Amino acid sequence: MRVLNAAQMREADRRTIEDIGIPSLVLMENAGRQVVAAMEAVHGDLQEHIVAVLCGRGNNGGDGFVIARTLLQRGVDVSVFLAGRVADVRGDARVNLEILGRLGLTVVEIDDSQAWELHFSEVSNCTLIVDAIFGTGLNAPLSGLLETVVADVNASGIPVVAVDLPSGLSADSHEPMGESIVAGTTVTLAAPKLSLVLPPAETRAGDIVIADIGIPGEVVDALEGPRVDLLTRSAMRQLIEPRNPDTHKGDYGRVLIVAGSPGKTGAAHLSAMGALRSGAGLVTIATPSSCLPIVASMAPEYMTEAIDETPDGLDPDAVDDLLQSARDVLALGPGLGQAAGTRAFIQALVDRATLPLVIDADGLNAFAGEPERLAGREGRDVIITPHPGEMARLVGMSIEEVQGHRLEVARTFATTHRVYVVLKGHRTLIATPEGTVFINPTGNPGMATGGTGDVLSGMLAAWVAQLLDAEAACKLAVYLHGMAGDLAEADEGEVGMTASDLAAHISDAILELTARRKVVEKT
Repeated sequence: MRVLNAAQMREADRRTIEDIGIPSLVLMENAGRQVVAAMEAVHGDLQEHIVAVLCGRGNNGGDGFVIARTLLQRGVDVSVFLAGRVADVRGDARVNLEILGRLGLTVVEIDDSQAWELHFSEVSNCTLIVDAIFGTGLNAPLSGLLETVVADVNASGIPVVAVDLPSGLSADSHEPMGESIVAGTTVTLAAPKLSLVLPPAETRAGDIVIADIGIPGEVVDALEGPRVDLLTRSAMRQLIEPRNPDTHKGDYGRVLIVAGSPGKTGAAHLSAMGALRSGAGLVTIATPSSCLPIVASMAPEYMTEAIDETPDGLDPDAVDDLLQSARDVLALGPGLGQAAGTRAFIQALVDRATLPLVIDADGLNAFAGEPERLAGREGRDVIITPHPGEMARLVGMSIEEVQGHRLEVARTFATTHRVYVVLKGHRTLIATPEGTVFINPTGNPGMATGGTGDVLSGMLAAWVAQLLDAEAACKLAVYLHGMAGDLAEADEGEVGMTASDLAAHISDAILELTARRKVVEKT
């Protein structure tokens, strides 16, 4: 599902009106009625509520006038407050404002602080507020009267339903410009906006409802400009196809995982379990010879292979022998350590490998200051899975700078170096070499525990091996990873869950996603 900025939303409106021929008044009517439907779904019988609709002078306010009329016609106790003067309302919003007048509903003008002080008691006596002051057209922080209105509404504690965006947020940035409405529900029109799906602004939007107002999906898909998509359950479900009965383990990919070091053998195990639980046919862990007995004893389902060591870590001369035994996909990095020999080993392995690569953790740290050596090339997809600290080391920025510009940093690195970037964190991002960015909605704070990233590395490798499509594999693995985390959190709680809990719920996530969970009947 595409995520739009303000310019793209304006263009979608224009094409729908001018090229498709759907009048703007119809779009406004659809928007208002869809918001009312969402209010009923969330808040139940609206006749049990007293509703205040706060409107601006533009199209967002016009949507608010439609909402007020629809509520009035359904017998709801509704009041309308205009942040401005009636004389300044133009276009379609004016048409719907005048309809309210003919229906006998007075619109109260709030054009200065004195008027707001006079009428705020009426707003505060309501049980539900509709925020239709500003939508995607806002491009500057709120100030003066509007800032006071927003602060008072937030302090009132009355549930707020925002139309398109909470007033004060920008459609172009996940960073709040200043004060904004803090909504319990936001009914966004046609498509989600950046500030609704990325932190920190998303925390002000509450639950998101995407309203179909009549803008065709083809119009949205054809829009020019940055391509940002939100992963959805329905799209991810389509990536998993039922297995052919006449198949064998070789049909589902042979994954080689280069991982582990003294004291970090668990990382290798977790990565392998991520691959196995994601359906890889054969999984082999290549690990330092001193670690092999430990790794081999941790699970019977994967194979192991020893890598020669030196006093400085892994032996770089062992790379060629390892590559000769490489399978369909190579994942490297979890728990390898940062010894000088190991760093040289990792660099040589990446330089010489011709098969798809998934590079995580210490595999990425080996290229700090030399990100150009990670570049993808024809016939070899490279997927990197940094957390913010690893990304910061790769690009020579601070963690705060990376976190403040996550989308831009991920996209720039992916397009510059022709790699797939899975930038982990809340709302994990997937950036492709072509510049598309996908936002993952699954996952929870309980996943902020050691080893969950190692599980993801194995999952990515497994899906690359099965789907033979790096972009599809990134999307599915990341979505399922978060979904497994959500299922683990439901069982264990976000405080007590571990990476092993997440790995154990991968198969549950796949069953949930494909709607194939078995129902056991008790006799």
